[in-house]
Amino acid sequence: MTQDLDTLQARHLDALLAAYAETLGHQALDGVLIHSGRPRCHLGDDQEASFAAYGHFVHWTGQAHLAHSWLLVRPGHTPRLYLHAPEDFWHLPAALPDEPWVNRFEVERGRFEAPPALPGGRYAVIGDIDAGEARALGAEANPPALLAALDEGRVRKSAYEVACVSEANRQALAGHAAARRRFLEGGAELDIQLAYLGASRQREGELPYANIVGVNAHGGVLHYQHYDREPPARRHSLLVDAGHRHRGLCADITRTWAGPDADPAFAPLIEGVTAIKDRLAAALAPGVEFVALQERMHRELAGLLVDQGIVRGSVEGAVESGLTRAFCPHGLGHLLGVQVHDVAGRVDAAGRPLPPPEAHPALRLTRRLEPGMVVTIEPGLYVIPMLLAAHRGRGDVNWGRVERLADHGGIRIEDNLAITAEGATNLTPALPD
Repeated sequence: MTQDLDTLQARHLDALLAAYAETLGHQALDGVLIHSGRPRCHLGDDQEASFAAYGHFVHWTGQAHLAHSWLLVRPGHTPRLYLHAPEDFWHLPAALPDEPWVNRFEVERGRFEAPPALPGGRYAVIGDIDAGEARALGAEANPPALLAALDEGRVRKSAYEVACVSEANRQALAGHAAARRRFLEGGAELDIQLAYLGASRQREGELPYANIVGVNAHGGVLHYQHYDREPPARRHSLLVDAGHRHRGLCADITRTWAGPDADPAFAPLIEGVTAIKDRLAAALAPGVEFVALQERMHRELAGLLVDQGIVRGSVEGAVESGLTRAFCPHGLGHLLGVQVHDVAGRVDAAGRPLPPPEAHPALRLTRRLEPGMVVTIEPGLYVIPMLLAAHRGRGDVNWGRVERLADHGGIRIEDNLAITAEGATNLTPALPD
C-alpha cells in the first residue's frame, strides 16, 4: 500500500508542479510562498489552541500540523521547504517523515517565525500573513485571482489523493466500530470518544474536525460539541460523526445506531435514511447538478416520513411547506480533501459565485459534478424542537410519534465518494458487525 501511494504521490507532485507553473504564468508571477500558518495562544495564556496547517501547504506536503513553515514554489526550480525546527529543550523539534516525497524538495531547517527572504522577481505570498508582512518581503499578500485559481486546482483530486481519502476512511471505520461497541456496553459519550480515538489510532488534536458523539437527544444537535462523562439512564440512540487524516487527506463519516431502549419506530427510520443515502450515492455521475440532488433528498425524506406514519399528508405538501427542512436543515454534502469542507464548492470553475438556493442556505456544494471530485453524501432526519415549533399547528403531522422520537435526537448517515468518468466509487467500506 505504501509503495503504491509513494508512486501515486510522485505523479501528484509532478501534476502540481505543472499546474502551478501554468497558473503562475497566467498571473505573471515568478513564484508563490505558501505559509503553513501559526498557532494562536489562548487569550492571556501561553497555551496554544489546536492547529491545522493551511490547505495549500498540505496539498503539497501532506503535513497537516507543521506550524511556522513555508513552501516556495517557482516554475523551473525544485520547491523549497523551510521547515520550522529550531533547537528546543521544551519541545521536540518538527521532523519530516522518512518517505520518498521529501527528496522532491529542497529542505532548509531552522527558525522561521518570520518569513524567509525571497529571490528577485514578482511574488505572491499566501496563507496567514498580512499585507504589511508581504510588503516587507516585496510580495503581494493573498491575491484573489491567484487564490481562486489554486482553489480550483484542488476541486478535482489526483489518484493519490483519492487513495489517501480511502485509507483515511478505512482507519476511521475502525473507530466507528469501536464507538458502537462501547455504546452498547453502556459507555458514556466520553467513553465512546476515547474508544474511537484508540481504535482509529489518533490523538484528539490530530482529528480533521471535532468528533460529534451524541447519545439520545444530543444526536439532534447538528454540531454537538460536548461529551457527557456519565452514561444515560436509558440508551435510545447514538450518532457518531468522526473522521481521520491520512497523509493530510480527510475522511468524514457519520453513522447512527439504535440503542437497547429505542422506540420501535427508530430502527426503521435509520434503515430508511441509509436507503436514501444509497440511492443518492448511486445517482452520482459527471454532469449531475448537486443542487438537484439536494432537492431529491428532500423528496425522499418526505416519502420516508409518510411511509413511517410521521406525516399523514402528501410528499409534495411536506416539501413545499418547508416541513422536510425542519426535519433536515443541513445540506446533502460537500467537497472533501485536505480540508473536510474543501474549497471552491460554491463557485464555478472561473471563480464566479454559485450561491445556494434560498430554500437550502446551508448547502455547501452547488456545482455540477465532475470526474475527480470527492464528495460526501449525508442525508439526515432529526427531531429539533426549535425548528418543528413553526409547524406545531399542522394536522398532517403525527405529533405523538414525533414526541416519542424526541429523546432519540436524530439520524445522519454519511459516506465519502469519488466521482469517476462512469459514476462514483464509494470510499467508505461497510462497517463490520
